Amino acid sequence: MKIGIGLPNQVRDVRPQVIPEWAARAEDAGFSTLGTVGRMAYPGVMDTVALAAAAGATKSIGLISNILIATAWPATLLAKEIAAIDGVSGGRLTLGIGVGLRSDDFVVDGLGTAGRGHRMDAALETYRDVWNGAPVGGGDNPAVTPDTRQVPLLFGGMSPAAYARMARWGQGYIAGSVPAAMAGQFFDAARAAWQQEGRDGAPRLVAIAYFALTDPDTGRRKVGDYYANTGEFTEMVVNSMSATPDEVRSTVKAFHDLGVDELVLNPTTDELDDIGRLADIVL
Repeated sequence: MKIGIGLPNQVRDVRPQVIPEWAARAEDAGFSTLGTVGRMAYPGVMDTVALAAAAGATKSIGLISNILIATAWPATLLAKEIAAIDGVSGGRLTLGIGVGLRSDDFVVDGLGTAGRGHRMDAALETYRDVWNGAPVGGGDNPAVTPDTRQVPLLFGGMSPAAYARMARWGQGYIAGSVPAAMAGQFFDAARAAWQQEGRDGAPRLVAIAYFALTDPDTGRRKVGDYYANTGEFTEMVVNSMSATPDEVRSTVKAFHDLGVDELVLNPTTDELDDIGRLADIVL
């Protein structure tokens, strides 16, 4: 199982200037991937901006959004942004997407929570066409450069439609930020959808879990703030955050035992020292 680390882009009141250095240190430490968590209505750094900054600050580490709220974006605009980030990185980006949940994250006129599943299905067609170089805007010009590829897609969500979308369009599935004991059923559903679709092999399975080693109390407070107003889920996320080396090791083992391909450990503070501390434990 590969071990990645999240960027602190959605830690409340993150210092934006930390992100490039965080990315460079994570690459030097040997993590497999840099991940982002995405919301609009929250005082952080946009996923696309964080990923672009990380692409420019690194040379080889993977990049992944886990997850980006795709339906909150105009599809052509997002496709162009993602193609550019992937191109700048030299083809290191995986786009992890979901339909979103919180109504306040839908800030673009005409793109609300209603119909977002159907909007996602249409957007996937648009992404493919844009990345293939189809003209946009009613003229003759494509939105992307000639070397643009079909960016690999991963999907989050727990509905039958989400699993079906993953099996049809994606390379795999990203589970939500739940303990391994709960995530197993979601990975099983992803595997089942993959087989039902008749796909060869197995889906790529990615898990996320939260940690804070330098300042656990602040980490718990900030991750609790991020998931505020989600009822019992808030307490579950806070309680499952790893704050000691033994807790980190236990989390890693639990996801490894599920057969997960990659675990991305997301920070709950922007303490740069946590990168080295985590690397000493898991790499």
